[in-house]
Amino acid sequence: MNDNTVPETHVKTHWSLWVVGVLSLIWNLMGCANFIWQMNISPGDLTSLSEAQRAVIENRPVWATAGFALAVFAGAIGSILLLLRKRAALVFFLLSVVGVIITMLPLFGIVSSGVVFSGFERVMYLLLTPVVAAFLVVFTRVALRRKWAG
Repeated sequence: MNDNTVPETHVKTHWSLWVVGVLSLIWNLMGCANFIWQMNISPGDLTSLSEAQRAVIENRPVWATAGFALAVFAGAIGSILLLLRKRAALVFFLLSVVGVIITMLPLFGIVSSGVVFSGFERVMYLLLTPVVAAFLVVFTRVALRRKWAG
């Protein structure tokens, strides 16, 4: 046995990991709250929503609802694991991306049916959510490569 081996030095965690971790946790916890709210929405509350929001909730198949749950809960777990600097964060963020894709599939049918999405709804449903999910995967891969986590 050679005692002259140099131990791997610990790399200081970059500040961006903490910022991204906290913001992603807030984002995903808001998604979890939204999921729970949508699963318990009353008919009266449903009528107060926009046509597009009602269409999304009323026409979402069970498999897309499962995708929604996977997206937000896996994302929240991934965020916690990222803050704990665990390698498993990447797996949960990848699961979240899969959930986002599953959730989005019925949206294209709703959009093509003529339901009008406001600018905010288009940005949230069709752009921001998949971009954030993909960003978290890429950021976590970079953090692992640079040994900020793992």
